[in-house]
Amino acid sequence: MLQARTLLVRGMIVGVVAGVAAFLFAYLFGEGPINDAIAFEEAHAAPVAAGEHEHELVSRTVQSTVGLATASIVYGVALGGLFAIAVAVTIGRIGRISARATAGLVALAGFVGVALVPFLKYPANPPATGNADTLQQRTGLYFLMLVIGVAAVLGAIVVSRSLQPRFGTWNATIAGVLGAAVVVGAAIALLPAVNEVPEGFSPVLLWQFRLASLGTQAVTWATLGLLFGYLTERSERTSAVAGAHPVAV
Repeated sequence: MLQARTLLVRGMIVGVVAGVAAFLFAYLFGEGPINDAIAFEEAHAAPVAAGEHEHELVSRTVQSTVGLATASIVYGVALGGLFAIAVAVTIGRIGRISARATAGLVALAGFVGVALVPFLKYPANPPATGNADTLQQRTGLYFLMLVIGVAAVLGAIVVSRSLQPRFGTWNATIAGVLGAAVVVGAAIALLPAVNEVPEGFSPVLLWQFRLASLGTQAVTWATLGLLFGYLTERSERTSAVAGAHPVAV
């Protein structure tokens, strides 16, 4: 039996790798659109009187390198720990599949619930595309959609498991996914839309940033699922070999 503590430590270590991978992806594909958005914002900003210029506490260079790397790694470690707990709880409860496959399914479910579902209604926006006065409202709506996404994924799993003995794995899975899709679709239709992109802002630039943001999440979750599953499977094989061939004392 896999120990929860071992999985937790492994998850946090894998989270560091996932954070580094996310940083590299975000830096390569996300910083360009951010810089272009900042340039747009500065070009369309109201003139500032002499002596009223605000000095940046942290330079843009530091924000896009050290700051982004630190945030990505801290987020990766925290997410890796939560991911490990989810895998520990899930192993052995979704059928007779390996720990590696379980980690992959948990990563897929996490990406869908935490990243993809909120993105469908409230995708990330670069600088110059948001109203500071509505920040609190937009944040609340985003987290509400995140909760709905996680609840929909968990509901799909529960429904699938409950229907599996009667309808079989395939049909039960389809029913659970369709139920989750209905819930998410209703939320997308009923929750208020947020569109604060200023006139003249490039739609290509907007989607480049949004896809880079979603891609960063995909890289994070994929790294967690693939690397954590691989290390867990290798650890199980090593333990099995050690158990089959005990060392004489």
